[in-house]
Amino acid sequence: MNFAIIGTGAVGGYYGGLLCRYGFEVHFLLRGDYVHVQEKGLVVDSKDGDFRLKRVNAYCRALDMPRCDVVIVALKTTANDRLAGILPHVVKPGGVVVALQNGLDVEKAMQEIVPDATVIGGLCFLCSNKIGPGHIHHLDFGSVRLGQYRADGSAAGITTELRQVADAFSAAGISVDLAEDLALARWQKLVWNMAFNGVTVVLNVATDQLMADPSALALVRGIMEEVVAGARACGHPLDESFIEIMIAATKNMIAYRPSMKLDFEAKRPLEIEEIYRQPIEAARKAGVVMPLSQAVAWQLEFLDRRNRG
Repeated sequence: MNFAIIGTGAVGGYYGGLLCRYGFEVHFLLRGDYVHVQEKGLVVDSKDGDFRLKRVNAYCRALDMPRCDVVIVALKTTANDRLAGILPHVVKPGGVVVALQNGLDVEKAMQEIVPDATVIGGLCFLCSNKIGPGHIHHLDFGSVRLGQYRADGSAAGITTELRQVADAFSAAGISVDLAEDLALARWQKLVWNMAFNGVTVVLNVATDQLMADPSALALVRGIMEEVVAGARACGHPLDESFIEIMIAATKNMIAYRPSMKLDFEAKRPLEIEEIYRQPIEAARKAGVVMPLSQAVAWQLEFLDRRNRG
């Protein structure tokens, strides 16, 4: 089994680096870091042990890449308009696409681009940042939850393709959990993402500061309650105890600036559409209003426009 990594940043660089270190054939698509990685390789500083890949299969064009069994999409969703010009050149006929992205229903466009491929969604529970060209800093966690995509939103169960990808990830030292229902798993991830990604931007804080302040924590909890209600209305029953699990996990993690906070600081586009707009609209159509989440989305849109001019 060989792999292609589309987006060699904090997520793709980390997981792709682990797969490559284990011995899998891995091909990395890069943009600004291409020359640096081609010449000097990929460096991963990790709480689980630092490593460096001196020789990396690096490419700056999808047309130059070989077709691969598994294509891991680790781009930010704001760059998904590039996928139509990438995936048809990189995915083997009947191959697998793994979407390691935030948000709701991000797999739909990928399935439309390569309809004969198996599309798997991946939810990363990972604290990782890109701190320089070809240089990834893994701070905490690192597990991935994988589920197979179904266009109708139904549960696909545990398929052969899902197990094959999971086995490869596990062999490379990546902790993997399999989800029978991908849509439910995506709503579960939104419980954290909608509460923390945008609020750290709006309030200009890291996660530890949110956890330490009672007013900020009340806001976080309120958004989480809205996401649980939205998921239930959309037919994905979430237990409210999941909120306490997420809050406890966040209290135990190191002080962390989520990906949206880092994007804002770097003046990159924010993933507002997939992380906020789509779930808010899905819940609205199902009869549930999410006023706190809506307020955060409006503020993010204002800040994003002003931040990027």
